[in-house]
Amino acid sequence: MAGLLGMVTAAASALMFSAAGTPASAAPCPDIEVIFARGTTEAPGVGGIGQAFIDELRSQAGDRTMAVYAVNYPASTDFPRASEGVVDAAAHIRATTANCPDTKMVLGGYSQGAAVIGYVTADAVPDGYAPPAGITGPMPPEVADHVAAVALFGKPSNAFLSGIDAPPIVIGARYAPKTLDLCVPGDPVCTPGGDNNVGHGMYAADGLTSQAADFAAHRL
Repeated sequence: MAGLLGMVTAAASALMFSAAGTPASAAPCPDIEVIFARGTTEAPGVGGIGQAFIDELRSQAGDRTMAVYAVNYPASTDFPRASEGVVDAAAHIRATTANCPDTKMVLGGYSQGAAVIGYVTADAVPDGYAPPAGITGPMPPEVADHVAAVALFGKPSNAFLSGIDAPPIVIGARYAPKTLDLCVPGDPVCTPGGDNNVGHGMYAADGLTSQAADFAAHRL
């Protein structure tokens, strides 16, 4: 529990990081870019849930070009390092906005990665969590205009976070109307009091990655 509290606290602070962003790829700008953060202990890349979501969205993209960016962070049980994912995702989103203004972005994350993406969208650091020196503010408001949809799978519930005295994940006002927050019934990570441990890995098998792809496709 202490580890997850550290993850949330670090991520809540890191979302305010004023990063210049890494340059977008020298390749031509895609019509669509999916930026996805994998879950805890998944191998580098987008992870199994992320790949299922991306494959299903790609099947609906038609002749539009689609690129994928895997958020670069450890996704380990060293939970405070999830803040590295918040910083990396925010920097990449800002860089894409600046360098590929016509690209429509779809943000997504699974489990710890859903927390990463949730914090990226936040309007402010929760009360009582002072950001460290050099952190100046959330992503500029206009960045949200370049994000078509946000898909979150198994995001840690606010009730769960409250139980360990951690701040809630609050999706920013400009992102909330375009966010789909999915939770398999009883998944203990996102369901208060849930005991369906198997459910936490069932987002593709239960059709929720397909549901999220439909949601995103209709907003592109």
